[in-house]
Parts: sequence; structure tokens; C-alpha cells
Amino acid sequence: MSLVVVGSVAFDSIETPDGFVKDALGGSAVHFSLAAALFGQVQLVGVIGEDFPEDRHQLLRDRGVCTEGLEVIPGGETFRWSGKYFDDMDQRETLSCDLNVFEQFKPNVPAAYRDTDFLFLGNGAPVTQSSVLSQMSASPFTMVDTMNFWIDQDRSELIALLSQVDALVLNDEEAYLLSGEKNLVRAGRWIRKLGPRYVIAKKGQHGATIFHEDGETALPALPLADVVDPTGAGDSFAGGLLGSLQRSRRTDLDAIKVAVAWGTITASFCCGGYGVEGILSANQSSLRERFDHYRKMLDLGTVEIPLASL
Repeated sequence: MSLVVVGSVAFDSIETPDGFVKDALGGSAVHFSLAAALFGQVQLVGVIGEDFPEDRHQLLRDRGVCTEGLEVIPGGETFRWSGKYFDDMDQRETLSCDLNVFEQFKPNVPAAYRDTDFLFLGNGAPVTQSSVLSQMSASPFTMVDTMNFWIDQDRSELIALLSQVDALVLNDEEAYLLSGEKNLVRAGRWIRKLGPRYVIAKKGQHGATIFHEDGETALPALPLADVVDPTGAGDSFAGGLLGSLQRSRRTDLDAIKVAVAWGTITASFCCGGYGVEGILSANQSSLRERFDHYRKMLDLGTVEIPLASL
């Protein structure tokens, strides 16, 4: 089973209450790929400039990320973003955003990628995401990410796209904006009517809710005592989720629930270091240990509580 991701490759400069890092490897496609590669090979489609170092290119390849679809623009500069996090780490301010070669990015999916089984369309313009779908020769299980900007600016294009995909992942604020609802359950149900089989609403440290044909399933986040840098956690979540589905070769609801749990685990590793340091620290043993801990955390046991007679 194959997995393709289309999204940004970037250099991130990040300031938190505890430290600062400059030009860390980042971008939606990178965070997704490194998380998904913990489960199997990933095929990346993105764009970089000539300033992208060979050692970072090699890092991706060494981790099982196929970079045949990573276009290099002669004389171009790679996408750069900088941001600052505040004390609670839930709020951040974008200090600069230089799209550079990513601004004119027109994904060209290599022929060898086009019959993929799973496809992740990282945050981007809906028209660009749709252009990727039109290049596919197969009908992959497709998950799309979006953000407030595209909901505001390209709403009709986004809604048209959602009628063609299997899953949408977004945060709770984006769900409210897209649906016009102020309650997350009503928002998720409304968005599902646009077409996706699954709508997965992320709520940061409060976990995620899966909206599906049988109703809703809520899973908590993994409590973390130390959050170093949450940049890329959402894409690492999506990478763990789709990587798990690729590994299980299933897309039914039970598989989705387990996949969201795995996404929660990979996102927790991402938060443990600056840039991609956290996800790079994960290995088979540490992933399994943390997943088993999370599974036990969800187990209510067999204690039966008799209810009072009314």
C-alpha cells in the first residue's frame, strides 16, 4: 500500500518561552512525512529552492521518504516561516511568512505516485489541492487539511473539493468558521453533509472528535508535562493517522479510531523538540510504549456502578 503527501517544505524559526531555533526543517509535508514514515514509506510532492541543504534532503531519504516528487527551483529560495509562542503554548503569533518558491507551486505528481492507495493534501489553496486529485490515476483514500484563510477566501472551491474526498482534518475554530455553527457537534455533522465520510476535528490539548455516519467518537489527547514546540503537531497527527491506515490496509471506522490514536501519539512526539527533533527521536520501542500507555489510559475497566432507583 502506498501513501503520497503534497504540501510545503520549509525552514521554520521558532521562539518559545524556553528557547529559540532558527531555520529548523519544517513544513506540512515534512512533518507529515516523518510521522507517516514511522509506519511505512511515504512519497512526497513539494518544492524547494537551491538553498535547501543536501543533508536535510538526505535526512528525508534516510527516514524512508521518497523525494522523487520534490522539485528544486534553480536560483529559488525555500519557504520560510517564523513564529512566537506564548506561555500556554496554545497561542502563537506569526512574525514572518516568506512563501518564496512555494507561492507559485503547481504540484506535478510523478507518474509512479499516481496510483497511490492513500493521499494527503496538506494545507493549501483548494484549487491546488483539486489539481492533485485530477492527476491521480487511481481513487485513493484522500484526506485534506485546510485553514481559516482558505475558508474565508476560497470557500466555494473548498466546498467543491470536500465533495470529492474521504476525510477532512481541521481544528475546532476552523470547523466553526466553515459551518457557521458555534457548537462542535453541530459543526461536524454539518461539514459531513458536504461529502467527507470522516471529519476529524482537532482540539489541541483537548483531543480530537471523529464525525462519521454512526455519530461521533471523541478521543483525548495524551497529557504531556513538557511541551517544547507544538509547530507541526497537526501535520504529525495526520501523518501518524494515515500511516496507520496504510499499515492496516483498512479505512473502516474501527481502523479510523485506532489511526486517530496513533496520530495522537506521533503528535505528542512532535511536541517534544524544536522543529522535527521530537519526531526524529521516536522509534519502534518508544512508539509502542507510549501507545500502550495511551490505550491503558482509555480503559475504564470492568467496575459496574449500580444506579439509584428513582
